[in-house]
Amino acid sequence: MKSTFLIAAAAFAVLIVAPDLATDDHDFAPMFNGKDLSGWEGKPGGWWVEEGAITSESTPEKPCVKHHYLYWRGGKPADFVMRFKYRLVGGNSGVQFRSQERPEFDTWGYQADMEDGGQWTGCLFQHDRGGVVMRGKKAVIAEDGARNETAVGDPDELQKAVKHNDWNDYEIVAEGSHVTLRINGKLMCEVDDRDAKWACKDGIIALQMHPGPPMKVQFKDLRIKIAE
Repeated sequence: MKSTFLIAAAAFAVLIVAPDLATDDHDFAPMFNGKDLSGWEGKPGGWWVEEGAITSESTPEKPCVKHHYLYWRGGKPADFVMRFKYRLVGGNSGVQFRSQERPEFDTWGYQADMEDGGQWTGCLFQHDRGGVVMRGKKAVIAEDGARNETAVGDPDELQKAVKHNDWNDYEIVAEGSHVTLRINGKLMCEVDDRDAKWACKDGIIALQMHPGPPMKVQFKDLRIKIAE
């Protein structure tokens, strides 16, 4: 098993620097027009556009009591690069990808996580598995779920790259079984997920509104490059 992990890890190291990995915004398609929610679908009244950004908010007067998601209706991509800016004040949020729709605007699948705190930002989350790979880690997950992890950075130092209560640049790269997450140009985590039971292959992209304490989340400059 160890030799299998070493071979997979070596292949992973080569694939994440493949030449087709986008280094600029050339050939990216906009996902949001900056004016309204055309091309998106979510809980009525749960999302709106404010100052050019997709916005959702939970307040003491109007709290979010159950998480819900805003679905992007532009496709169900498998391999892609997605870039966006987010600003989060309080609470937790994320971007679902390679995910399945569930009733009442719920989802199941991978999530590029973010929070107003030090644990989850820059981690890859998945329903049922929890943290697939945490910030500062690279994981190689075999078909039977066995995993090997190495460090790609110090979690606390990477957290310092995240701007508190301000706009941050987030990038999701999904290519085959490989996923990488970057915030403000810093590699947060990466995974080669070949788990036969849990690995996600393709599906919707969606933005999360999370229940809990008062919070406000905003997204803008959303754009995507889908592999042909």
